[in-house]
Amino acid sequence: MAGQIKPLLPEANQAGGIEAAWAGDDQQWWDWYITLAENPAPVGELAPGPPPLHVCPATDDELAAVLVEPYILAPGTVEAFARDTFVKLPAVLAPSVVARLATRLEELLVAAHGSHTHGRFLALEQMWRTDPLMRAVALSPRLGNIAARLLRADAVRLYHDNALSKEPGCGRTPWHHDAEHFPFTPPRAVTAWIPLTHIPHAMGPLSFARGSHVENLLADLKFDKASTNYDIAVSHRLHNAQVTVEDGAYDAGDVSFHSAQCFHTAGPNRTVQPRRALATTYLADGVRVIDAPTMISGAWREFIPDAEPGSQIASPLNPIVGRA
Repeated sequence: MAGQIKPLLPEANQAGGIEAAWAGDDQQWWDWYITLAENPAPVGELAPGPPPLHVCPATDDELAAVLVEPYILAPGTVEAFARDTFVKLPAVLAPSVVARLATRLEELLVAAHGSHTHGRFLALEQMWRTDPLMRAVALSPRLGNIAARLLRADAVRLYHDNALSKEPGCGRTPWHHDAEHFPFTPPRAVTAWIPLTHIPHAMGPLSFARGSHVENLLADLKFDKASTNYDIAVSHRLHNAQVTVEDGAYDAGDVSFHSAQCFHTAGPNRTVQPRRALATTYLADGVRVIDAPTMISGAWREFIPDAEPGSQIASPLNPIVGRA
């Protein structure tokens, strides 16, 4: 379908380039965006997913207590993050906490999207505004302080929270880096990706291109809103430059953090279980809205309301949630 307008683009975004604001909602953005990934024809039946977590889910009070406790970074972690643009941290959350969050997210997703979702990429955002458990995650000092230390920022603010569910049979996520999507400058931001189950390779774990040099390697490539050309070009260039891609499995409780400069993708979910994760994005205190946000920033005004080009992001919906 290279060179053809994707049918899931809102009518107002079909003509011209990417300069216009996104004309749909957040789920429509994801429905369109997932079509920009090159997907080989699937082979074989869907595989069984990982076994369930054999733990008693945490109580809500136990979950809240864990999310305020400090997490001790191993020596060299901050330096590794600066060098690689991502880091995967073990046992950030207890399996019992993961189990409780998984149960709650199941309820929220079914309420929002129903049960007939095979092959789709489902999203929920701004859950923290209405749900106490998701609020505990989004405002967690445990997670926010990790983000601040990795960014070497005095303080970080919440940009938004997300739930991302790659349903059984859903294809790849296209190669991208968040700096191109975030409507603020400088793009000093980091996203915590929190799986809510074990995620084996067949389920499509988040995959990262290793190295701070990768952004410059790909800087001349132009985003294509209407085909898989961008995804293919990134993949070929990474292969030709022999860039290492970290695409290992996640254990329940592991959390990865990737910077806005990190190029990343995710494989298809070739299992019968949904691949679910929470994603919370933090921005360094003091960043400002760019002069001209585009459609690839999605529904950004829902996350930083009343923000105008050039203004500093500091609304009540962007509280400080972590300090170095």
